[in-house]
Amino acid sequence: MHTRQLGKDGPQVSAIGLGCMGMTDFYTTGSDTREAVATLHRALELGINLLDSADMYGPHTNEELIGQAIRGKRDQVFLASKFGIVRDPANPAARGVNGRPEYIRQSIEGSLKRLGVETLDLYYQHRMDPSVAIEETVGAMADLVKAGKVRYLGLSEASVATLERAHKVHPISALQSEYSLWSRDPEDNGCLAACQRLGIAFVPYSPLGRGFLTGALKSPDDFAADDYRRLSPRFQGDNFAKNLLLVEQVQALAAAKGVTAGQLALAWVLAQGDYLIPIPGTKQRKYLEQNVAALEVKLSPSELAALEAIFPASAVAGQRYAEESMKQLNR
Repeated sequence: MHTRQLGKDGPQVSAIGLGCMGMTDFYTTGSDTREAVATLHRALELGINLLDSADMYGPHTNEELIGQAIRGKRDQVFLASKFGIVRDPANPAARGVNGRPEYIRQSIEGSLKRLGVETLDLYYQHRMDPSVAIEETVGAMADLVKAGKVRYLGLSEASVATLERAHKVHPISALQSEYSLWSRDPEDNGCLAACQRLGIAFVPYSPLGRGFLTGALKSPDDFAADDYRRLSPRFQGDNFAKNLLLVEQVQALAAAKGVTAGQLALAWVLAQGDYLIPIPGTKQRKYLEQNVAALEVKLSPSELAALEAIFPASAVAGQRYAEESMKQLNR
């Protein structure tokens, strides 16, 4: 397995991780727990050690699943989870954000218990809380490091200004944000450049565009009734049709190279710098193995240019989240 360093002072981890969210939430209910656990075990066999979860996935069921899967295998895993997004049991679509120190202390205890571990390798603030100074939040996270409950700290979907302020309180090892051929925001908002400058790993989630860049989705009707993507602007109506035309061009390039569209898209992310550690999500072993094979796909300057020509930032139709969720990004 290829490895990459998690920030300037962090450990070597697998060059791609495994995003575990979809194993229990958002893309469909009734997930196959047996196959999900088998996928987690296969990831470890292949040398993928970075497993990414969050307490809000489920909520809580994702961490419980991972805890079950890694029992007796803790030494093979670099375990990442997140706190900060609060879900309302009475309204599953509602989202709150909490960065208060007392909430952080409560959240880590819950995550450690569900995961069945004494220490979490990487702990992210999932979304920034505008009502709490980032210095206060990261100060409480740093206390968890001192207490031996967490090894490294991360932020998710933070702005450059917030990242810089946080990094002065305690070293931030990773910034996680959506990044792929069709989500280029971190280039424009300065996050990629800031991570490179500060020695922070950038961890792209949804590097396959929530499955869209694989070419497997041909219609909004392909989604289960409860699939989150039905509510995402990029997957609706005319936006879906316009974006599908872009993906078809990626598929043509991939076919000419003898790889899948998903492998080409993932190879593009990996080629953006060795401080990027993408975490493509899947709950099936066959797709996991395809993603791992992308590590061997090398792109020439002309191939990179061709992909850039297909997918400039302005080409994508629709925002990546609904309006309310967009307001929680880049704070």
